[in-house]
Order: sequence, then structure tokens, then C-alpha cells
Amino acid sequence: MTSALPQQPGPNDEPPAPGEDRRHVIRRRALTLLIIVLLIGIPAGYLVISANQSRASGKDKEEKYSARGLTVGWPSKVQRRLYQVPIPHPANKVAWYETNNWKTSRLYVQFQTTHAGLDAFLADVGVTRGDLTKGAITIGARDRHVTGWRFSGPGARPGAHFGLVHVQKNPKPTQDIVVNTGNPTYPMVYVVSRLTP
Repeated sequence: MTSALPQQPGPNDEPPAPGEDRRHVIRRRALTLLIIVLLIGIPAGYLVISANQSRASGKDKEEKYSARGLTVGWPSKVQRRLYQVPIPHPANKVAWYETNNWKTSRLYVQFQTTHAGLDAFLADVGVTRGDLTKGAITIGARDRHVTGWRFSGPGARPGAHFGLVHVQKNPKPTQDIVVNTGNPTYPMVYVVSRLTP
């Protein structure tokens, strides 16, 4: 007759730990959970706050330019090629707006650049600094109203503006260009390029 061997407790059959050990396990798990929350939560929270601030800043800029009919950023390559407005590198404060009707299509562009960038832009258009006329505001009142560009009034420096009209034969565009040298290091350029079908 075989006698039954006493069964050994399995790994899951351990007796419950005394109260002190159980508290220690709970505390360790809570601490682990807290560390995980901090490691994930803080960077995620930072990213959300940063994204919201960035979006708010972008919206402020967009609203500022939209109120003037301009869109922040560069016009497409197709637009730049079609209207022959070669924005140089480096350039900042770039904004643009396009209008189209049966009679005339216009691309309005503004940008700030260096003096070398200004020379490169003028050369690409097919003119030079010598073609600019001091004090000439060649962008008309209608176009200034569309964009909100102001070349006189408070803050405008006398003698800081130079302008020219670059007339070309159809189908090439005609460009009204005003350069503001109020910032002696970084001139601001304003262009209205018109296409007439």
C-alpha cells in the first residue's frame, strides 16, 4: 500500500504576507506608479503647454497679417515664378496675398532681407539699386489699402523709402517695388506684381 506524500505548497499557494510586508508592497507599488506618472506626465504636460503657446503665437501673427489681407509665410514656387517675385535668402517677415479677377491678377509680397539679399532680388527682377528713386512710393493707395502697408505717418523715417515701377511686356508682369531702408542693416521690401491677361 503506497502512502500519499504530503503536498508541497506551489508558488501561488504561499500564505499571505504579514501586515507589515503587505504595507511595504503597497507603498512600493504606489511609489512605482508615482514615478511612472511623473516620467510620462511631466514631459507630456510640457509638450501640451509648449504646443498651445506656439499655436497662440502663430495665431497672433496670422491675425495680425490677416487683418491686412496678408498671409504669413512664402507664396508657392509657382506663384513666385508666375509673378516673377524671387524672394532672396535670407528673408524674414515674409507675407503675401493674391487677388484675381477677369481684368488683373495681383501678388502682394513683403519681406525683410540683407543688403546682399536686396541686390540679389533686384538683379533677379532685372533692375539695380540705381533704378530706385528716393522718396518714390510706387505702390498705389488701392494696393496699400488692400495690404495695410503704410509708408508715411508716425514712425516713418523721412528719406527711407525708395521705389520703382518695373514695366514689362505681356505676358510678363509689371512690378511696383518699394524698399524701406529705415532699418539700415535689414531693408524691408514691398512688391505688387500685376498680370494682365
